[in-house]
Amino acid sequence: MPLYKTIKHQDTQVYLWKYDETDILDAEKLIEKENIEKVQKYRNKKLTEFIMIRALKNIDFPEDKILYKATGEPYFGSTQKHLSITHSFPFAGLAIAKNKVGIDLEKVQPKIQKLSPKFINANEEKWLKKEVDYLTIIWCIKEALYKLHPSKHWSLKKHYEVFPFELNTLDKISCRVFDENTEDFYTAKVMKMEDYYLAIVQ
Repeated sequence: MPLYKTIKHQDTQVYLWKYDETDILDAEKLIEKENIEKVQKYRNKKLTEFIMIRALKNIDFPEDKILYKATGEPYFGSTQKHLSITHSFPFAGLAIAKNKVGIDLEKVQPKIQKLSPKFINANEEKWLKKEVDYLTIIWCIKEALYKLHPSKHWSLKKHYEVFPFELNTLDKISCRVFDENTEDFYTAKVMKMEDYYLAIVQ
């Protein structure tokens, strides 16, 4: 199943791929020469995710390349647009936007309840329903914020916050990145796809 879905959100176009064994992904044609060394040690699943992103890029930007900064952040070689990448096998997603964007895709799994103390802060504790869906959405939004924000603060608990929301109102969820000196506010759009959540943050 090549292209699974496209989503238009504000100035952002999101492309989603869902892999199955019938897909024909030509690594030789899709992997940029600048990235050949980067993928040498990738195992099969990670390599497939890497190639799926290139296949998505080629839908509208076949002549451009996805390259990487020293920090690991992806960028277009020549197109003056911003991008963000996510993958959670068998899905892969690519967001392309005029302005900075972050996306993340997470599978709904009960084990996230055990992990929640590592990323849920005191403010969120006050309103949060500790159900798997709520926790997955918050994790998803915070991962997208991390990709979007230049600070790259490592602690999702100390520096990232999601404000109250309900599962029936996922189109505009307020969130922020903060430290002792600054805070930046963003809006997340979240949607459910099969047993996954996708967050688009701008």
